[in-house]
Amino acid sequence: MISVFLQTLPFFLIIGLGYGAGRSGFFPEVATAWLTKFVFYFALSAMLFRFSANLTLAEVWDWNFVVAYLWATGFVYGIATLVALLRRISIQEVAIEAQCAVIGNVGFLGVPMLAMLMGEAAIGPVMIVLAIDLIVFGSLVVILVTGSRDGRMSLGILRTVGLGLLKNPMIVSIVLGLTWSGLRLPIPDPMNDFVAILGGAATPGALFAIGASLASKSAERPTVAGWLSFCKLVLHPAFVAFSVLFLFPVAPYPAAVMIAAASLPVAGNVYMLAQHYGVAPKRVSASILISTAAAIVTVSLVIGWVNQLY
Repeated sequence: MISVFLQTLPFFLIIGLGYGAGRSGFFPEVATAWLTKFVFYFALSAMLFRFSANLTLAEVWDWNFVVAYLWATGFVYGIATLVALLRRISIQEVAIEAQCAVIGNVGFLGVPMLAMLMGEAAIGPVMIVLAIDLIVFGSLVVILVTGSRDGRMSLGILRTVGLGLLKNPMIVSIVLGLTWSGLRLPIPDPMNDFVAILGGAATPGALFAIGASLASKSAERPTVAGWLSFCKLVLHPAFVAFSVLFLFPVAPYPAAVMIAAASLPVAGNVYMLAQHYGVAPKRVSASILISTAAAIVTVSLVIGWVNQLY
């Protein structure tokens, strides 16, 4: 466990460096916003394209894997939803809290970290988890928030969801990469070098951006944020582990990768959604701050354990 902690520590140290730069004012919020945009639209997209272009859908797609993750994530989503409803808050807030409980920082933190710690073979399972989070649960929160405001489902809501998916560079880069692979097109050396160099900026850039963005977050309403962090860091990986180890026949290595991905802290894009719709942004902000701080220990423990499964 100590060796795993030491392996994960550099990732969190870069996050801490970004936090210090943001907190001191050396790296202002506007700089963080532009760095995040660079990583999101360029560096991370190049990394995902390069990885997916060297895979085939048949190699990574496993219905047992998909169903196992959906079952476990849906179960924790339901727990968070039930607890939120018992507190008699609005459906919009319920949807955002449930999102905090199950959506981890797979894109910015999971892809680079798990590829380094568990090997490049982890990329396929991580991208499936990322795709499910973005397509299924990312769509669900938009439908619930906008639908509760309008009082009904409409074609406008579905159009918003569809456009959001089409404009998401992570989804686009994965689809383009798998398409390139499916067409069996060779990647020219200059193009391969281009995406490799650009994608190389994703890991340090994403980690630094996470830390810098945390500097502007506050820990208001820590009780609720603590509960949501517990859901994300403990309940989510626990139910995913139960799902892949006892309910569905998933091979040991992808099962281990899925559990590790489920252990990641609350994703920053949940805050962007909350801020965009004006629904509990401070609550989400606190959840991201608390879960990321606690993940320094919890993620190391989970990865140390799952390494024994394969």
